[in-house]
Amino acid sequence: MPKFSANLGFLWADMPLAQAIRAAARAGFDAVECHWPAAEPKGDVRAALNETGLSLLGLNTSRGPAGDFGLSALPGRAAEARAAVDEAIALAEAFDAQAIHVMAGNSKGPAAHEAFLETLSYACAQTDRMILIEPLNAHDAPDYFLRDTAQAERILAELDTANARLMFDCYHVGRTEGDVAGRFRALLPRIGHVQFAAVPDRGAPDHGEVDYPPLFALFDQLGWDRPIGAEYRPAGATEDSLGWLADARRG
Repeated sequence: MPKFSANLGFLWADMPLAQAIRAAARAGFDAVECHWPAAEPKGDVRAALNETGLSLLGLNTSRGPAGDFGLSALPGRAAEARAAVDEAIALAEAFDAQAIHVMAGNSKGPAAHEAFLETLSYACAQTDRMILIEPLNAHDAPDYFLRDTAQAERILAELDTANARLMFDCYHVGRTEGDVAGRFRALLPRIGHVQFAAVPDRGAPDHGEVDYPPLFALFDQLGWDRPIGAEYRPAGATEDSLGWLADARRG
């Protein structure tokens, strides 16, 4: 049976992180993940994780100033990118987060590619925790450096570092590449974390172009045993959007 993680950047996003962790536990999630927890009271978050027994799977590096959407692939911004990595590692250590998503930022071209590789090499050398990269679809993030899984696969091959992995977001893959199941099969040796949402509206996974129950079954069949991240935007209260979770538990 699949295990699920609540992405608290989208689910219970109106709550402080500690309260959202407790809400995810009450709803029956197996783990949690978040985006940018730097402003959250660390003691409260640690207490909520300890109280619920939920693991924090991952968090992101800083988005940087408005419009950047990450710093790691921005030429000439290496010092800021490394500082963002250092901050994220410190937060991951404080919360015992398993992975760090290194955000590339809005850029393109060979200089951006080299900047991204340099930042990723630095991140991988600073920690044994998993370092994740995630392609974002061009509809939502038209200027983002990392555009599809083929580009991500080339970068990971060039980096050739054991703790660097792919964040496989079914939503982004579905919008950009279409064949979510086929891409998952092909990329499985590179994947460190999986996320999902309805395609194309990024809502709960009970509608849309991707039929999730058979996809979850495929993940199981292929041996994926880590929690899968629910990173969708609820149409209303998060609790009212969780029918898919009850169905998955029954199925």
